[in-house]
Amino acid sequence: MGIYHSVQAVAGATGDGPIDWSAVADAAKGATDTGDLTVETPERDGYATDVRDARDRVREVGQLAFDLPETVEIQNRHHWIDANVATFSRVMEPIEQQAEYIPGIARVVNTGSMAVALSFLGNNVLGQYDPVLLADNDAHALYFVRPNIHRVADELNVERDRFRRWIAFHEVTHAAEFGAAPWLSDHLETAMEDAIDNLTDGNIDRTTLGELDTTMTAVEGYAELLMDRAFDDEYDDLRRKVDERRQGRGPIASLMRRLLGLGMKRQQYERGKAFFDTVADARGVAAAGRVWDSPDTLPTEDEIETPTLWIDRVDP
Repeated sequence: MGIYHSVQAVAGATGDGPIDWSAVADAAKGATDTGDLTVETPERDGYATDVRDARDRVREVGQLAFDLPETVEIQNRHHWIDANVATFSRVMEPIEQQAEYIPGIARVVNTGSMAVALSFLGNNVLGQYDPVLLADNDAHALYFVRPNIHRVADELNVERDRFRRWIAFHEVTHAAEFGAAPWLSDHLETAMEDAIDNLTDGNIDRTTLGELDTTMTAVEGYAELLMDRAFDDEYDDLRRKVDERRQGRGPIASLMRRLLGLGMKRQQYERGKAFFDTVADARGVAAAGRVWDSPDTLPTEDEIETPTLWIDRVDP
């Protein structure tokens, strides 16, 4: 029944734009099991404790001043899809505005492609710090997709509470970055808008895309550094099991990961982590946090590859 409803939603895509976002949401949710969201009080308290502990530890280890987002939600998969349809539509809006008349068949294909992407992500995302880019407000949010956390913890044969705490620490490190660097959201938005504007003009702005990739490498790498130094338990087994699970996916899942750029995200983790480990070992974790002083203190591509160049330039 879900897949049938999903196909119906895509086939019925309407409107003047290249994508019917209402149909995207209906189709993605039609193809995705909601998942259980029966959260008893002890578990809800556990989420709250994990997030607070992560905030306190990250503040202490990183010597960063930041607050948690006002919105911290335990979600099912459909909740996550609804929250991210809005993000996808904001990112795509400049391209849609530039698009000429889109025949119905193209609209159906575009709508179906977006629905498949959101359904795949909705089935696999564990937690998310959402900086709400390109929105009219700065109401950042923190999401935990409970059904996915439980499923993956069971697949990996690890305790659910411990796995949940690991996810909480990771997402709070991202909240720390954006909280410590109020300019970071605007910086990313400007780069995204420039890249999209050039794309709609038929140009691929490799310089802007490269800078955006370098910034995201810093974001992911610094989060890994804080995870290593702030998490209050050994977690090599968790990372190893997650990596093994990722490598063991079937061909369709592997293809989806490539199409969605998730392999690139893993590269950003690894390159960024190597950069920040070098800086932290040489000058300390607080010194590594100097990247968030301003856009000028972000590492360049060359500095990511050779961290001593950044250390010599910034002298943290």
